[in-house]
Amino acid sequence: MFDDIADKYDFMNHVLSFGIDKFWRKRLVKELRRYKPKKILDIATGTGDSAIVLLQTDAEKIIGVDISKKMLARGKEKIRKKKLSGKIELMHCDGESLKFKNNTFDAVNVSFGVRNFENLDKGLSEIYQAVKPDGIATILEFSMPGNFMIRQIYSIYFFHILPLVGRFFSQNKYAYSYLPQSVKAFPKGNQFVQRLQNAGFRQTRHIPLTFGIAEIYIGIK
Repeated sequence: MFDDIADKYDFMNHVLSFGIDKFWRKRLVKELRRYKPKKILDIATGTGDSAIVLLQTDAEKIIGVDISKKMLARGKEKIRKKKLSGKIELMHCDGESLKFKNNTFDAVNVSFGVRNFENLDKGLSEIYQAVKPDGIATILEFSMPGNFMIRQIYSIYFFHILPLVGRFFSQNKYAYSYLPQSVKAFPKGNQFVQRLQNAGFRQTRHIPLTFGIAEIYIGIK
């Protein structure tokens, strides 16, 4: 599915979120910078947008992994054009079966990808093992607004308008119907925080963004 929409992925993200996704990523960087990570793993990096933004943490090295080869191909071209190959490396790898030694990274991030894990707890366990002791895991993910009126208005857009617009531009009948369904099924707020704790993380917390449309989850190893 992600291979099929790779060519339109960046465009669709910015259009369908009205550009708010850029603000969410900046907020993520603000949280990460406090921990001064030197080496970051970016899981479900897609076309590399997240990895590029993570350079704003002043990290020395960022490794992005994704299961979609076409997404990675676009990301590698983007990084080459920006002359960032010395700082960012993209690799084909399943986030639920990482190829790195334990305790390798100062920080591990997943932006809008953890809900796609086939086995969420296994994926969180892999993240925990990859992070160094006292290292940080950050997860930026869609959620649903807590306010009833805002949730009703947002649901009309998210479940009815977004899939139609996404289908029109991407020419993929399934991809943007899958998005709201995956968000609906994903554990949110304190439920997801509990899953982080079950994986071994401490000092866990979550930060609602834009009325709760998205959240940043944080855990320390």
